[in-house]
Amino acid sequence: MRHPLPGFGLSLGLGMAWLGLIVLLPLAALVVRAAGLGGEGWMHVLADPRVRASLFLSFSASAIAAVIASLAGALVAWVIVRYEFPGRRLMDALVDLPFALPTAVAGIALTAIYSPNGWVGRLFDPHGIKIAYAPAGIVIALVFIGLPFAVRTLQPVLETLGRDQEEAAASLGASRFTTFRRVVLPELAPALLTGFSLAFARALGEYGSVIFIAGNLPFKTEIAPLLITIRLEEYDYDGAVAIAALLLAASFVCLLAINALIPALTAGKRRDG
Repeated sequence: MRHPLPGFGLSLGLGMAWLGLIVLLPLAALVVRAAGLGGEGWMHVLADPRVRASLFLSFSASAIAAVIASLAGALVAWVIVRYEFPGRRLMDALVDLPFALPTAVAGIALTAIYSPNGWVGRLFDPHGIKIAYAPAGIVIALVFIGLPFAVRTLQPVLETLGRDQEEAAASLGASRFTTFRRVVLPELAPALLTGFSLAFARALGEYGSVIFIAGNLPFKTEIAPLLITIRLEEYDYDGAVAIAALLLAASFVCLLAINALIPALTAGKRRDG
């Protein structure tokens, strides 16, 4: 049978060449530049309280948003896969909207909704609860862009899981909670971890949908990606490179850890089976 693509060697070479030019080369340049800072240069960048505050906000908000996106994404995926209802296809299509929507448009829309005079913000403002221009708004924006990762990683697992094991557990007298904990959750755990890691890594580098709703106040609502842009505008290239390298390293370590953990989980599940 004749394959539409050339042989393995040529296909692999072309694929690696494109991957190297588009992905690996820019990242390698960043790593080399960051390594050239030396210990003194890194200490100078990290000693800045503004840098530490922005990194803490980015990491904490990304972690919280990834957890929320994972839980909400699991619920949305469960509803889409397990139930038939009017508008199901529309709901399934809306999940991908953050992928297609320009991040700046998402940021403006979220700010209009959650600002003190917005549709939602005006309900909380009289009680002294501030959403836009506060860390809460940052988390909401990061959940918005991270939710599709959680849904799309869980959805195919739920579609292939079926209901035979759940029905067998129910016939043996297991409660719904026990069935979920002992039957469903172990099957979904790898996908949940994958969705969390993708949402977290994506949130760390998010810029467009956050800067409008964050308020961008130093030491309060200034995220690390924005501080990179500020450092570049100030011609502080070493500072920008150091912050970018830290975000890159954190995202890479997160994805690497998940890729190492998932085979261990699936192997343990096969042994239990």
